[in-house]
Amino acid sequence: MVTQHTIDTPYPVGPVHCYTLEQEDGLILFDTGPPTPEAKEYLRHNLDLNRLRHVLVTHCHIDHYGLAHWLEQETDATIYLPHRDGLKIDQHERRMKLMYALLNEVGFGHDYLADLQKMFAAGVLFPPPPKKFKIAEENLPVELGITAIPCPGHSQSDVVYTFGNYAVTGDTLLRGIFQSPLLDVDLLTGKRFNNYHAYCDSIIKLARLEDKTVLPGHRQSIDSVSSSLQFYIGKMLTRVEQMLPVREEKNVARLIGKLFNNSMNDVFHIYLKASEILFMQDFLAEPEKLEEALAEIGLLDIVAPIFGRVTGR
Repeated sequence: MVTQHTIDTPYPVGPVHCYTLEQEDGLILFDTGPPTPEAKEYLRHNLDLNRLRHVLVTHCHIDHYGLAHWLEQETDATIYLPHRDGLKIDQHERRMKLMYALLNEVGFGHDYLADLQKMFAAGVLFPPPPKKFKIAEENLPVELGITAIPCPGHSQSDVVYTFGNYAVTGDTLLRGIFQSPLLDVDLLTGKRFNNYHAYCDSIIKLARLEDKTVLPGHRQSIDSVSSSLQFYIGKMLTRVEQMLPVREEKNVARLIGKLFNNSMNDVFHIYLKASEILFMQDFLAEPEKLEEALAEIGLLDIVAPIFGRVTGR
């Protein structure tokens, strides 16, 4: 039996969904909710923590893994994190240095980087990770009957968990919400992680979930996998079209200033917008990769008019 648990968060994204799967030998929890007293209280009152055997995290954003460390202390459950999130935890200091260098390369100066560093150091985005964890893509016991499918795009570490007729999709498929694929460092190469390439590959995997009951990380349901992917691609192409008049500006910090008349001041929102712009610049540099993916999943004809306007293809 699968149960949806909706937990309030203090973040703009709103409530987050976690899911439990009842099995004969105990309980499996997908995602944990945020590191708030209210979320802890919810889990204490709505889950039999003595029966919790496994915690499977879709991606290590604070609203999805924020209580992993606490559950590690409170229960005997095994924690499973995506491979690339494991790298981020193990190489946190290196990742931060590379991130600041990357942001500097695309136009952000000392003052902005200092403010961003203060935000990161405050622990707002990085709650304590579990001290011991296993890698979801490599270590899930076969007897659980759960498959971990890497579907990076929203972040570089997104994992979709499938079992039976269900797919726990985290933030990869959300109805009516456009999300910027987040700017990050690829710790395997030391360079910027190419979210655009990753997303083009991932939408083909996500399209194969059409016959599954999707259990999303936010909002109650999706109309269909196809309609969600169509919304995401359509929204991205609309924003690319809006960016075309200033597309020759390669300095991302200046580009944000031009697009928003220097009115954007929130440090984190600027980071999100920088992530989105780099994604769109990668698309404009190589539109054929998305074109091929959309053709494979049958969505190219649907978005062809705006795709043609922004790419000239």
